[in-house]
Amino acid sequence: MFTTASVAPAISTFRLTLFFLFVLLTCAGLTCAGSSQLRAAETSGQPTAYPWSARGIAEHVEQKAFSGLLTTEQLAPLISAGESLFSARFTRDDGVGRPMSTQAIIPTKRKRPARHQFSRTAGLDANACSSCHNSPVVGGAGDFSVNVFVSEGFQNTDFDNTDPQFSNERNTNHLFGAGLIELLAREMTADLQLQRRQALASARKSGVKNTAELSSKGVLFGLLHAYPDGHVDHSDIEGIDPDLVIRPFSQKGVITSLRQFTINALNHHHGMLATERYGARWTGAIDFDEDGINNEITDGDVSALVAWQATLRSPLQLQPENEQWQSAAAAGNVRFNSIGCAQCHRPALPLKSAVFSDPGPYDAAGTRRQDDDNYAISYNLAQLQWAQSLPRNSDGHILVPLFGDLKRHKIADQEVATLGNELLSQRFVERDVFMTAELWGIASTAPYGHRGDLSTIDEVIRAHGGTARPARDRYIELPESEQQQLLAFLATLTLDDTKPVTQPHNVTDQKAVRQ
Repeated sequence: MFTTASVAPAISTFRLTLFFLFVLLTCAGLTCAGSSQLRAAETSGQPTAYPWSARGIAEHVEQKAFSGLLTTEQLAPLISAGESLFSARFTRDDGVGRPMSTQAIIPTKRKRPARHQFSRTAGLDANACSSCHNSPVVGGAGDFSVNVFVSEGFQNTDFDNTDPQFSNERNTNHLFGAGLIELLAREMTADLQLQRRQALASARKSGVKNTAELSSKGVLFGLLHAYPDGHVDHSDIEGIDPDLVIRPFSQKGVITSLRQFTINALNHHHGMLATERYGARWTGAIDFDEDGINNEITDGDVSALVAWQATLRSPLQLQPENEQWQSAAAAGNVRFNSIGCAQCHRPALPLKSAVFSDPGPYDAAGTRRQDDDNYAISYNLAQLQWAQSLPRNSDGHILVPLFGDLKRHKIADQEVATLGNELLSQRFVERDVFMTAELWGIASTAPYGHRGDLSTIDEVIRAHGGTARPARDRYIELPESEQQQLLAFLATLTLDDTKPVTQPHNVTDQKAVRQ
């Protein structure tokens, strides 16, 4: 029998036991929660994001948050995220490095780990996109010191030599107006492929060979021969691949879209692997490069980077305040056309629709495609403030002032071979053939040439050979005063109206206003 006196200590002991048990369970719960968070981080392959973490990516973009036609308000956060990613300095905690994969655009494993994670030749060669695209502002061009070595033919191996037998050395292009460029390429591709279908249909109907002239927006791409049996002869096409897809990016014109360009560059320069190419769908792995970080770049991250690049304003043509410069530039504009520069560097091409879809209609495997899921997005570049000031033709089409034709040309010959300085062909494009460089922004993007080894516009004009040789020779034959007029005109084609533009000789006032 228990007495009252004996029960009291027992109750106290029981309460004390309950208290300690509560404390232990609470602590255990906290510990488990913390362990759960750590395990979640380990499972996802992403280090815990402490406020002081050495990470360039604070938060990944979720693709499912964006779909369909976006308004400017819906687009704004995607652009903002893209801008942050473009300037982010990626670190080991983000997934920088590819110890067991190569710089190749096709997922390729290494046989052994790389000796050095960073290398100015084979890559990694930068911590941020803006490390190279930064002159005169982020998204701009780059100096000779940040040239890239395109390792065509050696894309699965490391090389520490700048000899052109191992790689093609390329200067950094600016990205302003890139969205308009891609849209022009899409429309021109659609035109050319329609002409091929029509030529085939005509040949089948008539029963005889049909030869069609390929052209779009006033740019000629040679002849296509269609036969009644469905055979197509591409031997007489010019400046484009046999599939008639215009690939507007890179000096060689071999990159179809900003999305493809972005995925390629993230891997080559940073070892940051996009899941849509290097993830489980195509490789069966979530950490293809075996650096301990899974799913380093999400589909949404790529979409954000594309949105920022696609919405970068088009370069400007400035009207100098200096009257001497005004007069010289006006005369130089006339000279630009009269000596034949505008045959390839066309001042403007018409764009029917400014609605930019991502992914695009010509993105291929290894890049998200429009029918991959329900989260394709589009946005109307014409609604952006900078685009509303672009001129339009009588049909209401935007006149994109690119000073280019989105066509490849032979740019070197035996006598004038400066620009034919590569030994390796890229994607089966001849070594002396390059895409016409768009001149918008040229005053802000020195140095010049594919390698960035020409310091002035005058030098790069004199380096033109091949199909550009006649225009180059006419320039050289001009009196010095008329050459200066042409240079004065080109010096008005700038990227950024807040920065000084290239100053032609004998002109002392650099102030300029928007034309």
